[in-house]
Amino acid sequence: MQRTMKRWENIHLTGINKLPAHTNFHRYRKLEEAMTFNKKMSKGYQLLDGEWKFLFLEAPEYSPEGFEGAEFDIAGMDDITVPSCWQLHGYGKMHYTDVLYPFPINPPFVPDENPTGIYFKDIDLEKPSDEKMILKFNGVDSAFDLYVNGEHVGFSKISRLPSEFDITNFVKNGHNRITARVYQFSDGTYLEDQDMWWLSGIFRSVEIYTINADTLQDVYIETIHDESYENFHLKITGHFNSASSKGINVKIFDGEKQVDEYAVESHEGSFQSTRLFEKPLLWNAEQPNLYKAVLEYELDNGNKEVVPIKFGFRSIEVINNEILLNGKKIFFNGVNRHDSHPKTGRTISYDDMLQDIILMKQYNINAVRAAHYPNNDEFYDLCDEYGLYVIDETDLECHGFENTGNYNWISDNELWEKQYVERAVGMVKRDRNHPSVIMWSLGNESGAGRNFTAMYQAIKAIDPSRLVHYEGDRVAAYSDVYTTMYTRLKPLEEIGKDSEGKKPHILCEYGHAMGNGPGGLTEYQDMMRKYPRLHGGFIWEWCDHGIETVDEEGNKYYLYGGDYGDFPTNGNFCIDGLVFPDRTPSPSLVEYKKVIEPIVTKVVDEELLNISIKNLYDFRNLDGVILHAKAISYDYIIEETSIVLGKISSQEEVELQLPFDIKKLHEHDDVYIYLSFMEPSATKYAEKGHQITQESFLLAATKLEKKIDIVHDEEAEPIQVLENNLDLVLKNNRFTARFSKVKGKLASFQFDGEEIISAGPEMTVWRAVIDNDMYKKDDWINKYFLKEAKEYLISFNYEQADRFVDVEIKKYFSTVNQAWGFNLHYRYRISNEGIIHIQLIGDHVLRGKEIPPMLPRIGIKMHVNQEYRDITWFGRGDEESYQDSKRSQPIGLYQKQISDMHTDYVYPQENGSRSDTSFLSLTKGENSWIFNFKEERDFTIHDYDTEALENAKHRGKIRKTPYNVLTIDYKQSGLGSNSCGEDQLPEYRVGLQDFAIEFEIRKIEKKDLVKESKFFRSK
Repeated sequence: MQRTMKRWENIHLTGINKLPAHTNFHRYRKLEEAMTFNKKMSKGYQLLDGEWKFLFLEAPEYSPEGFEGAEFDIAGMDDITVPSCWQLHGYGKMHYTDVLYPFPINPPFVPDENPTGIYFKDIDLEKPSDEKMILKFNGVDSAFDLYVNGEHVGFSKISRLPSEFDITNFVKNGHNRITARVYQFSDGTYLEDQDMWWLSGIFRSVEIYTINADTLQDVYIETIHDESYENFHLKITGHFNSASSKGINVKIFDGEKQVDEYAVESHEGSFQSTRLFEKPLLWNAEQPNLYKAVLEYELDNGNKEVVPIKFGFRSIEVINNEILLNGKKIFFNGVNRHDSHPKTGRTISYDDMLQDIILMKQYNINAVRAAHYPNNDEFYDLCDEYGLYVIDETDLECHGFENTGNYNWISDNELWEKQYVERAVGMVKRDRNHPSVIMWSLGNESGAGRNFTAMYQAIKAIDPSRLVHYEGDRVAAYSDVYTTMYTRLKPLEEIGKDSEGKKPHILCEYGHAMGNGPGGLTEYQDMMRKYPRLHGGFIWEWCDHGIETVDEEGNKYYLYGGDYGDFPTNGNFCIDGLVFPDRTPSPSLVEYKKVIEPIVTKVVDEELLNISIKNLYDFRNLDGVILHAKAISYDYIIEETSIVLGKISSQEEVELQLPFDIKKLHEHDDVYIYLSFMEPSATKYAEKGHQITQESFLLAATKLEKKIDIVHDEEAEPIQVLENNLDLVLKNNRFTARFSKVKGKLASFQFDGEEIISAGPEMTVWRAVIDNDMYKKDDWINKYFLKEAKEYLISFNYEQADRFVDVEIKKYFSTVNQAWGFNLHYRYRISNEGIIHIQLIGDHVLRGKEIPPMLPRIGIKMHVNQEYRDITWFGRGDEESYQDSKRSQPIGLYQKQISDMHTDYVYPQENGSRSDTSFLSLTKGENSWIFNFKEERDFTIHDYDTEALENAKHRGKIRKTPYNVLTIDYKQSGLGSNSCGEDQLPEYRVGLQDFAIEFEIRKIEKKDLVKESKFFRSK
């Protein structure tokens, strides 16, 4: 018997009895109600969110007989919250994949094992006599049948677009039963293979509202500019459900102030008006000026309806191969955003969306790509209001077909055209009144083919005013912009140079923010700003998709792919955001804020303290922005002042002299000028004084050259030397230092009876692998055996002088079956005062041809006393920094506890480095141990070792050590973005090279730290 195609596998069926797509708006009885834009006050509105009864089945065929009936017994069934994702309520299986379909590719068929949830809602309704009752599902994954009181009302696919049904003829006064049978898989699933958790159910709100048979069905607002982009025509087009003629009164409001009123007539149910507005306030992401259009009309029954719509005057176009908004070129400092919440998955509240948008605005992000589907309509309201450019993306991704060898399997198949086009058209019709939406996307990672041409043409037929993009269109045949993703820097520059007659370019994805990273964002920003054709890009992505859980001790951590036994899975590839699952900003978001700063400051003349300030906003004038300037030497503020900036137009650069006494500044060492640009007044997204960006620079003339200043402590006794076959012990009344002659290392150092160092410096080239090392780690571990690298003793000698002992150790450093390595020369000088001076010189050895092209790091690690819990350092901070991700961290004097030097990535990995450090100290009470570097170095310090970090797979699961591990780097490789993107750039890669590390360790009083940091007390 041939398999019968089921309703949810019919590619020709996108719905049954669904109402036509339209712009989202609400109808009110009074103007006062309409002006609130509170849908709860609109006609017949009811929110059906809350507890529903729920029956979970292995497949639709297991549905009990008569389940759709109004009298079907549901009393003993489970309760489930609507909206929600049923997997997060314990039904079905959690499963994460990036590319792979979780079933065989056999379109349009899906597995017989098709998890199904039947939702039941009993509700008392008062059936209106002269109104239609509309039931709206804002999002259901992936398809469903709707029943009311036992009757089949309709069927719907397209998970992330609304489905509306006229249920008037199915409801009755009093008790009613609404039943929705939801299928996890349908033929639509082949079009919804986005990189995210496979989550199912009624995941967005369910609503009821009423309309008149004669009501306004749709309305479309366009704003059309004149040649100067100062005056705009407001064009309003709409149609009613009936063909009767109506008079429409249009009122236009700027805020609460009415600025215009005029009448429009409809003919055969349709109308169109065009009205000139002279010099209206324009909408852009920096100045999101919104107006309100209020349409009032009388229905055939004599009742009045009022429809309010917010809009903005703005244009978007391509002229001379550049993207212009209101006649001005714009640049995207963007981010890709999924719907994601650590507790509710794809179910996102208004407050969740608002939190995301406020964070984006606070961190200088001006654009968001709705990856990879239309968001809840309230998200666009917020983008309109707060000011974000939006690429609105069709709910379309067929990524799994790439692995079949026929990526275009259904994208170039005319039988699927209707499915493709309806998804695009539904999105456009719903969202086309939002000024924030400046570009439509045909989808993501779905190959190429005829169906995209059909989508493009369908979109342009109903909204010619916006641009269309699709990254899979390699030749921009059906795209108004040329879009690429994860393009490396050199090819990106070639695109920038190849501009004549070519469409403008955006990077719809770059800078993969997975784990500790990305690095190299500055180089991308500089490249995109350099060439006019390049219009910026969108970081992948906004938020880690971790699922919150709590262990037996009450500690919260986050799960990712594979943690639920799901297979195949892409593991922690969903942990790739600029913010952690709870929206705590990661170091990468802090860095991105600096990289995309809208105000750029440079030193023009250091002696005169002249700086240049360039305004990189596209529209905003810097007039009134507060510049707060400080001159600081270590922790001493020499001078500070605030300056109110004058008018600095977009893209304008001006010079400014800082009003500091330069002679006074030169009386101090290591003077840094810290500049902070702050909002002069509160905004919708930030308080007064919010820092837009910051900059700092060293007055080079005050750069400290550390001096040798040997001070003898006459109470320190001469050093005794005790030696046997295994150890060399140096001791006096202050300290005991024990060297292992077998291993050739400092094994212990005690001072006043307290062990300060329990394992002395030892070379390392390893770091706990970061996500961006994923394509190198196998070679590092299994080809070059970098984790197994060790020091091997060659010689051990010492020499005693009057007030110190020199210990000289020579070693060879290499690893399993490798012919390359380092000749190491350790020189220790330990003085009577217990001061340790350490110099390590490494000469690289190249033999053979198999040489690692990149090392994770070249550094030394040592174990130090864990009771010294406080750390102070003079270097970059106070958050972590790496050589290709450090612009956001100015050099200064910082203090923390050791436990706070850890960055709590969802997937534990290398973290916590502090770059460009001149010295650090470890403190207990009033006693400190200073580590004073000959040259600036990077360091990390943690209460765990690298092995424990690598063994831990989740937060809070790192096994702690009874000592702190201090790692001092000659150089550590950068972060890059190679989990999906550019590798570490050459200048940030550690290779086989000669190196030298030199520093001094000594005890000081905490209060003397800055003074003591300026001197070496031994040679």
